[in-house]
Amino acid sequence: MGSIGQPLKRKEDHRFLTGRGKYTDDIVRPNQAYAYFVRSPYAHAKINGIDKAEAEKADGVVAIFTGADLEGIGGVPCGWQIHNKDGTPMAEPPHPALCTDKALFVGDEVAIVIAETKAQAKAAAQLVMVDYEPLPAVSSIKAAIAEGAPLVHADAANNRCFDWHLGEKDPVDAAFAKADHVVEMDVVNNRLVPNAMEPRSAICEYDPSSDMTTLWTTSQNPHLIRLLLGAFVLQIPEHKLRVIAPDVGGGFGSKIYLYAEETVVTWAARKLARPVKWTAERTESFQADAHGRDQIGHARLALDKDGNFLGLHIKNKANMGAYLSTFAPAVPTYLHGTLFAGVYKTPAIYVEVEAVFTNTAPVDAYRGAGRPEATYQLERLVDKAAAQLGMDKIELRRKNMIPKEAFPYQTPVALQYDTGDFIACLDLGLKSADWDGFEARREEAKKRGKLRGIGISTYLEACGIAPSALVGQLGARAGLYESATIRVHPTGSVTVFTGTHSHGQGHETAFAQIVADHFGVDFEAVDIQHGDTSQTAFGMGTYGSRSLAVGGSAIVKAADKVVAKGKKIAAHLLEASEADIEFEDGKFTVKGTDRSKTFGEVALTAYVPHNYPIEEVEPGLEETAFYDPKNFTYPGGCHICELEVDPETGMIEVCNITVADDVGRVINPMIVEGQIHGGVAQGVGQALYEGCIYDDDGQLLTGSYMNYTMPRAADLPMMTVGNHVTPCTHNPVGAKGVGEVGSIGVTPAVINAVVDALSPLGVKDIEMPATPQRVWAAIRAAQG
Repeated sequence: MGSIGQPLKRKEDHRFLTGRGKYTDDIVRPNQAYAYFVRSPYAHAKINGIDKAEAEKADGVVAIFTGADLEGIGGVPCGWQIHNKDGTPMAEPPHPALCTDKALFVGDEVAIVIAETKAQAKAAAQLVMVDYEPLPAVSSIKAAIAEGAPLVHADAANNRCFDWHLGEKDPVDAAFAKADHVVEMDVVNNRLVPNAMEPRSAICEYDPSSDMTTLWTTSQNPHLIRLLLGAFVLQIPEHKLRVIAPDVGGGFGSKIYLYAEETVVTWAARKLARPVKWTAERTESFQADAHGRDQIGHARLALDKDGNFLGLHIKNKANMGAYLSTFAPAVPTYLHGTLFAGVYKTPAIYVEVEAVFTNTAPVDAYRGAGRPEATYQLERLVDKAAAQLGMDKIELRRKNMIPKEAFPYQTPVALQYDTGDFIACLDLGLKSADWDGFEARREEAKKRGKLRGIGISTYLEACGIAPSALVGQLGARAGLYESATIRVHPTGSVTVFTGTHSHGQGHETAFAQIVADHFGVDFEAVDIQHGDTSQTAFGMGTYGSRSLAVGGSAIVKAADKVVAKGKKIAAHLLEASEADIEFEDGKFTVKGTDRSKTFGEVALTAYVPHNYPIEEVEPGLEETAFYDPKNFTYPGGCHICELEVDPETGMIEVCNITVADDVGRVINPMIVEGQIHGGVAQGVGQALYEGCIYDDDGQLLTGSYMNYTMPRAADLPMMTVGNHVTPCTHNPVGAKGVGEVGSIGVTPAVINAVVDALSPLGVKDIEMPATPQRVWAAIRAAQG
């Protein structure tokens, strides 16, 4: 029996569970110094001067650098360009690695202090005297677009970054003109802080003798960091810059980007010819990690008298923060607007997005990246439509779902879905959740004084972001292919070098399962290597649920090349035509005979070429492949949440969560279920607990776990996870992606359940997070 489809235990977990993982902060280099950043306490302030004289006298101080010292190096670049409706490019103000004239958000980097110990660096940082002149700040979308609002950047009029659209306006206007019903609502997607378990960290070492710079960093895509940092910021030739991302303790998108801190640490290490390490404190993570979500919008749905969707109009505003992070412009546009068809056959869709700068931390991709925001708007709107029309929420969805016979299906918002069976996922979810038995459970809860509600979300995600030619047209400043090198050793064991990066996904296990099955070798004989730009071919890292669909496909293509070369070698050994050689279950066999050579025998021959077709095939057995997808992949499904509300306190208990997903071909069901559990936890967190809040002056009010609530184990129920498989049709693995589905599908299901529980009291909507205070206030307001 092959290993694909088996719930094999994760190879990597042994070292993690026994404390043998090696993270960036674990790395210690000879003569290493430590860095601490001086950060702005103001959201918006002019910097009139910086006095570092006293700080330089402090114990252990090696050096202190400010923005003036970095003159001549490039700013932190943005990796995606969006164009306005009129075709002009977005506003793209510079992002200095250290502030020079102004600080633009609380936590903005002003200076770096380097000392013999971290404690000395931190103590000296308190002695750096910065002459700040506070300026009026804008800390929210509404404040930024208000008439006469202070400007974050002088060259971004009205604080606007871009004004973008997708779809055709005229057909949507026509749909609303003939509609029998129009449903509309305002929707807020609350701002989130990623909060990976491991804070960001970077250590850089420069070797003057070889002119080689090595940066260890907490990155989801080390090759992209090398490209941006070397070519665009510090002008270091790529062959002289090595970036290593060792074990990384979670990312959720926040570790995709090039940040100011690793930029300055790299520059300082080269300047001092001495290793420099920086590791964020948790407060710094709250302040300066790229945040997620933060959108407000108005959604309108046109329906005919029978409840058929006719048209959809979305008008959103997105917060970019103070600077453009690496992928930030793509999130509220092409990763968001393209998802508004969802699982439905809505014939006309028009999406408008205005993005603005504010005096807050930059906002970028966070688990799901644009897709959770779109799904939340759409699924809340569909629930409201059912209520307004007096229709059953399930039947309204079913009536408007794309049937499986309609695939491939072209949406009005650019995407073409290759395959899916949305109704099957819906039916599986309803059965697993015992939807029909809910009313009895509601009545039982009522006897206990509780309000029980049930909510559903039927969603679709576009992931495995690609192809390069398409995203290039959409503004991406990089390709989105993936690479893999497979090295077969003389004894038949295998090392795979992948351009993706694992920071909790289980690549060392799932990729090994693919290779073990492909070659017919033992699972334990396959080793997966990643994260080191000096070892792996240029790859694009891990985000957007792309690793298996894109990275796994590159591995399959490289494995096919290995087998093709193996057939040439086997044909020579077996004195047969190459065309007559078959490979199956780890053996190269001459068709129609019992003559064969094992995979290991062929591998040994490749490295000990005594009897070898040396004129035709070079020695060795190692192949590299790049895979550039033909399309996005489209996982989807149905999420159902059942919960109870205490009307006296507003407290919510989540009772059951049911997931029925289609993530394509499943390599390891245990890993898939774990990914879904993690995503669901974050989706529930957004719905009920998490909310990043700035006051009107731009001060971060939720800068620690004392006032930013994370979901805990006790807040989450056991989940029922089901999977209905329709394999992806355009990649060799058949996978669609699973890393983000939990955070996309569950959030609207939770809020729909809250509203369902409160609807008997007259509550029709509630903003996220639905905290006890907010729920209690909604109940009291409805009761007058």
